[in-house]
Parts: sequence; structure tokens; C-alpha cells
Amino acid sequence: MEVFYIHPDNPQPRLIEQAADLLRRDQLIIYPTDTSYAFGCRLGAKDALAKLKQIRELDDKHQFTLLCRDLREIANYATVDNVQFKQLKAHTPAPITFILTATKDVPKKLAHAKKKTIGIRVPSNPIAQALLEAMDEPILTSSLILPNRDDILDDPFEIEDLLGNQIDGLINAGIKTTKLTTIVDMTSSVPEVIRQDAANVDSLLL
Repeated sequence: MEVFYIHPDNPQPRLIEQAADLLRRDQLIIYPTDTSYAFGCRLGAKDALAKLKQIRELDDKHQFTLLCRDLREIANYATVDNVQFKQLKAHTPAPITFILTATKDVPKKLAHAKKKTIGIRVPSNPIAQALLEAMDEPILTSSLILPNRDDILDDPFEIEDLLGNQIDGLINAGIKTTKLTTIVDMTSSVPEVIRQDAANVDSLLL
């Protein structure tokens, strides 16, 4: 496993490029977001996705999320009408995952098997944004929640001890907050809050 010590506010371009190169080579990494650390891999990666599913013990019903630079990328992977677009624009970037109807461009393995939905998130974290810029495409992301544990790992050195032999790269940006993203289902006419956590979305429900 490669470890990259990256400044949380001013990411070093050289190290960001090295981490992005791991993603391009179908490797699984852990990186910081605007809430907590998370798993990340390239969209369409096979080996990395298999590792992720094994580590988290995920089944085919799991709702995956794509991390996007901005709203311009969302239209390629999710169906969004004018009302939804305005709502998304007012609430991004933010620690919010929006559940939307997936387009045909989303690999079948990533869209929810029955609902045909995909999670979309636009982060404000500088490291996450730098990674997305380097990749020039969305990143498949998943919360750093391990089976049989109730806590969210926030210490990169503990993450390294626990998962160092199972992942390919770790971006160490210091201890992070341990909140999870707020999840909002946007697939019906009225948005539904699935999980209220890091972000308040009351204004979406008005």
C-alpha cells in the first residue's frame, strides 16, 4: 500500500497525480472527503470494486455513489429535470448524497439492481476536488464503514493498521470528522431524506 501525506487545504499536485494514477490502474484507495474518509476507485474498475465489496461485505442491493466535480458531470450519469437541477444547484457542493435515476451510461454493476438509481455527490473538500480534476471523470465512492463496527474510522494511522494489506493507497490528511453524508432521495416529486447527518436539508422539503 502506498501512503500519500497530502495537505488538507493545499494539496500537493505531484502527490495528487500519484494517487490519481493508482485509480487509473484499477486500484482501491482511501481518501478524505468533506465529512470522513472514504473508499474510492475509478468508474468501471473491476478489481478495485471487487476489493471494496469484499472489505465492506456489500451485496448487489447496495446503493453506490459517484463523486462529481460539479453539476455539469451529473447529467451524464443521472436523469435530472429542471426543478431537480435548481434544487441540486442550491445544495452543492455539500456533504449531501442525492439519489437519482441512473442513465444508461452508469455501469449495471453500480446502479441499484431494482431501483436503477445512483447516488451523486459534489464535494467541497480540496483533496477530493483535486483528485476529480486529475481524473477528469467521476470517482466511485463508498463510506468507510466496516462490517461489525459502529464507528467511522477517522484516524489515518488506524486506517493504515486495519486495512493496509487490503487496499492499494491511502491519502493521509490527518484526523477527519466522523460525520456521514446526508442522503436525499430525489427520484419522486417530493424529496425524501433517507439519512440526516452532516448537512441540513430542510429547505429542500419546503
